[in-house]
Amino acid sequence: MSLITESALRAMHKSGIPTPFLLGKGDRLTPAAADFLKGRGIPVKAFDDQAASNQAAQAAQEIPLGVSNRHVHLSPEHVERLFGKNHQLTPMRELSQPGQFACEETVTLVGPKGSIHGVRILGPARQDTQVEISRTDGFVLGVAAPLRMSGDIEGTPGLVLVTGRGTVVLEKGVIVAKRHVHMSPQDTQQFQVQDGDTLILETQTDRPILYPDVVVRVDKRYALDFHVDLDEGNAANVKTGDRVKVIGKNGQFYSDYRR
Repeated sequence: MSLITESALRAMHKSGIPTPFLLGKGDRLTPAAADFLKGRGIPVKAFDDQAASNQAAQAAQEIPLGVSNRHVHLSPEHVERLFGKNHQLTPMRELSQPGQFACEETVTLVGPKGSIHGVRILGPARQDTQVEISRTDGFVLGVAAPLRMSGDIEGTPGLVLVTGRGTVVLEKGVIVAKRHVHMSPQDTQQFQVQDGDTLILETQTDRPILYPDVVVRVDKRYALDFHVDLDEGNAANVKTGDRVKVIGKNGQFYSDYRR
């Protein structure tokens, strides 16, 4: 609570008076101060602490979204077989997760029914080769890829990877990635979850969709991000950089959620 005078405003004027000028709870302007602001066309508004608190709380319960197109993770052995001995993947741009990048290199996916060219490789190389496609891609290729979390490739179908320098026949490794949220240990404190929990998320577009079972994956290397594939992104009319709202967890809606 304070009394704001004309002299105080004149001192602020040198560095710039905010527009509108916000009055905190209990703050008052002297008549001369009010005339000073009015004469300069600066509106005065009451600062709503509750509204600001609500906005901050809402922002704290939102998660950035990333739409993931088809891509390939290669093992070091398969990098060499497709691009030559001692070849190192060439970073093209960084991804949302620290240390991960899209590569200059691409491959062609060949399935029983068709092929898809120019599929981006993501680096760095990892232990097992994995191909992540959408359901729509599966129809084109003739591959019935199961819905799996990344890394869970036992019992999955394979296909053929082709470049101008080599070919790899995969016996397994093709999946449709199950939607998931990456979180750091600090993020789990904010959202009150732990690794393996599920969140209920809602898009905020003209085609709102609820995702009832988004798995939380936790690692100190992760940055907060919700991943969906291209089919899911198109269905909800979302794009990378949009935000989704957390409205529940482990199958239960939060009490303040309004449908």
